[in-house]
Amino acid sequence: MNAYYSTADARAGKHNFVSIIMPVRNEAAYIVPCLQAVLAQDYPADAFEVIIADGMSDDGTREKVHELASRDSRVRLIDNPQRFVSPGLNAALRAARGDILIRMDAHTEYEPDYVRQCVKVLQETGAANVGGAWRATGRSYWQKAIALAFQSPFSSGGAGSHAVDYEGEVDAVYLGCWRKSTLEQVGGFDEDLVRNQDDELSLRLVRAGAKLWQSPRIRSWYYPRASLRALFNQYAQYGYWKVRVIQKHKLPASIRHLVPGGFVASLMMLIVLSCFSHAARWLLAGLVSLYIVANLGASLLTCRTPATFRYLPVMPLIFAAYHFGYGYGFLRGLVDFSLRRKGGSSMFSQLTRPQNNAPDHGG
Repeated sequence: MNAYYSTADARAGKHNFVSIIMPVRNEAAYIVPCLQAVLAQDYPADAFEVIIADGMSDDGTREKVHELASRDSRVRLIDNPQRFVSPGLNAALRAARGDILIRMDAHTEYEPDYVRQCVKVLQETGAANVGGAWRATGRSYWQKAIALAFQSPFSSGGAGSHAVDYEGEVDAVYLGCWRKSTLEQVGGFDEDLVRNQDDELSLRLVRAGAKLWQSPRIRSWYYPRASLRALFNQYAQYGYWKVRVIQKHKLPASIRHLVPGGFVASLMMLIVLSCFSHAARWLLAGLVSLYIVANLGASLLTCRTPATFRYLPVMPLIFAAYHFGYGYGFLRGLVDFSLRRKGGSSMFSQLTRPQNNAPDHGG
């Protein structure tokens, strides 16, 4: 069950041994069905292991993993006392026995051939990191609406990872599949980051000349947040920690990362100036009107089919939560990391996925 297959073994007709790494914390509601689905992957059962890096859960997650591990030796539980994702991923990296690592998430559902396709695409493309499109789905009304907005270029800025049929090079992929040696060579994940650690790793790889590849053959479905408040807080954290990534690397990975912060900053500046300037009031009215028209247009386009039209009443609010959440977080990050030189405010370091909404996977 724990046999190790190397690249040389793969050439001889055997499979590479894969380590699936999964950082979790307080996932008792769905850790068992998640692991059961992972263990049912069509990759050879004796050619992969599952390493759960637990952030000291106190809701019964650890006990459930222990119980399942007692029945299936492919499952291993390790501690992540720092609780955040980055140190959990690095702990799993150190414990991994496989020469290929695949990251999985407890709030994502996977095609039965997910692992097999990750390995095949990694070998076929020679890329440093491969993955599938970041597909979103939902169960409740709000979660389905948020998932629908998630796939729109208006919420993502045209990020390639949100294009479900795209195949080719990208600047980041969802979750990821790497050779263990690749992660070791670049030093693993940046433990200074509460959020955006995967984007930061991708940025390091791309700037080192590596190739990142997205394939529609690698299929999974992500369950996003299920309320406007949780969505706003999540994207505020993304914007906040993006500042730290830019600060470390001196340049943004893409201009789209700057747009929400610039938009919110412009609104704030014009609101102040409009108290003293007639021209500023006109500019403010024009900018707000332009955003409203763009938002409504994107909402109509997103909800144009009979199956999606029912989400139109809430779609403008959801798009606004994406944009203003990210923009607000980005500006707070600028203040904390650049001006105060003291980042990591507790508001931007806490989990934004509530643990009490397990029925719809949407917390």
